[in-house]
Amino acid sequence: MSQEHLDHLRHSCAHLLAAAVKQLWPHAKRTIGPSIEDGFYFDFDFGETKISEEDFPAIEAKMREILPTWSGFTREEVTADQAKQAFADNPYKSEMIDEFSSGGQTLTLYHSGDYFDLCRGGHCEHPKEELQHFKLLSVAGAYWRGDEKNQMLTRIYGTCFPTKEELEAYIIQTEEAKKRDHRKLGKQLGLFTFSALVGSGLPLFTSKGTELRRLLGEFVWSLMRPHGYERVWIPHLAKSDLYRTSGHWDKFSDDIFHVSSKKTDEEFVLKPMNCPHHTQIYASEPRSYRDLPIRMSEITTVYRDENTGQLQGLSRVRSITQDDAHIFCTFEQVKDEAMKIYDIIEKFYGAFEMPLSIRLSMHDPDHMEKYLGSSELWGQAVETLKSLLDELGKTYEEGMGEAAFYGPKIDFVARDAIGRRWQLATIQLDFNQPERFGLEYTDADGSKKRPVMIHRAISGSIERFISVLIEHYEGAFPFWLAPVQVRIATVSDEGLAFARARKAELEQAGVRVELDDSNEKVGKKIRDSAMSKIPWTIVVGQKEMEGGAFKVNVFGQEEDLIIEQKELVQKAVESSQFPA
Repeated sequence: MSQEHLDHLRHSCAHLLAAAVKQLWPHAKRTIGPSIEDGFYFDFDFGETKISEEDFPAIEAKMREILPTWSGFTREEVTADQAKQAFADNPYKSEMIDEFSSGGQTLTLYHSGDYFDLCRGGHCEHPKEELQHFKLLSVAGAYWRGDEKNQMLTRIYGTCFPTKEELEAYIIQTEEAKKRDHRKLGKQLGLFTFSALVGSGLPLFTSKGTELRRLLGEFVWSLMRPHGYERVWIPHLAKSDLYRTSGHWDKFSDDIFHVSSKKTDEEFVLKPMNCPHHTQIYASEPRSYRDLPIRMSEITTVYRDENTGQLQGLSRVRSITQDDAHIFCTFEQVKDEAMKIYDIIEKFYGAFEMPLSIRLSMHDPDHMEKYLGSSELWGQAVETLKSLLDELGKTYEEGMGEAAFYGPKIDFVARDAIGRRWQLATIQLDFNQPERFGLEYTDADGSKKRPVMIHRAISGSIERFISVLIEHYEGAFPFWLAPVQVRIATVSDEGLAFARARKAELEQAGVRVELDDSNEKVGKKIRDSAMSKIPWTIVVGQKEMEGGAFKVNVFGQEEDLIIEQKELVQKAVESSQFPA
């Protein structure tokens, strides 16, 4: 089943949910019910009525009762007045009707059985046969239009699959995901926190969380450096003119944080992306074909004004740290540079044992108004990436209409330990920004030519990738990545000097180590270390003080690791190395 068909199936199920809710709670006011990545949701205003997951059996039973009456979806075009009459008691629908009609959109109602709703379409053809395998999942609060100044609504999440087997597999996966929730584990492990005073979607990383960020950054750099990347730095502010020139302003103006200056009339913004800044480093001096490719790398934070209702832990934030890089090269160098990026991506995700699948995200030729540049440029860019993938011998799916607004891209989708798919790494080809900024290089014959710009991300957003890693490992990071690698626990105060000496030796060698010298019993110290998912826990008692081998409790393993004292530092350092 195609993704489009699956989206239509789930959106149809959202209609079915709304129909059931309206029969059970006639006073409830409907708002929107889109399909999402793994299912669908519908937002309702229930007034004073409180809805919880305890209501799900009754709602699901009503959905099944209604379903046999739904043979299909019938489309009806209506005027704004007719639509408002149909939803006379619903201010949310009235607001949408005004918005859609003022924008010149055709207003349509879709009927199924006795139910109808304001909808743009996208439904399954045979609902009573196709909507058999659904389940309601959770309830959450959500502000109307994602604006915290608006009414708080009740959002009911659900999912739907073509077969019973797929639904059951998803339910098992969802239960496993709950145990791995990065928000819960992040708090348990002391990695990050949020503050209402700082603001929603703006995570604060503790020393342990910051260590994790540092390690990921250094690992990416270790893979990039052999390929000739150089580090650059750009500020977090820019004049709005930069993004007007790049084309981002028209596409993303609603997502940009605006910054006012009391001393000048200039309009500034918090940077929503880095690529326009990097074009200005390129443009700062004359460039020759001999200088290319130029590979600029930076780990830096961008800022997006996300709706508060869409923020979720580290998965979706307003401060987004990117391990960003941009390559400026000749057209002839594109394939070789993309090959280098592919090599980095493959090694990076191989280190986490996360298999990759590939999607070629292309433009929609029938809607070129969504993109910058000519059809000819886009066709050339798409063929270049197709040729690269064919040369690599990689199978890939094509994502029509999934391209960035400035160019096609190769998206890499990683699969985690419980089978979920995450779109993280990307290689993006851009002929447009060099054109818009007038970037040039002098070719061998003395003529002026435009460079090609390649955008690439390895982990994508550092915050989102950390959320994925926490859930992938269930918080038990491998030794090389763990913020704390070793915890030494004393049996008594007699071993304190010995334990401190071992800690100092490990720290001097670059190992991340903690000392538990509390007055708690050894059993509790070991349990506390396990709760923190420390890779190695070493108990120091009389035997160890007399020179005996260390018995290392390895998290997740039943058998202890026996290491001679003279080998401890060497073994820890060897285990700390980045994966080859």
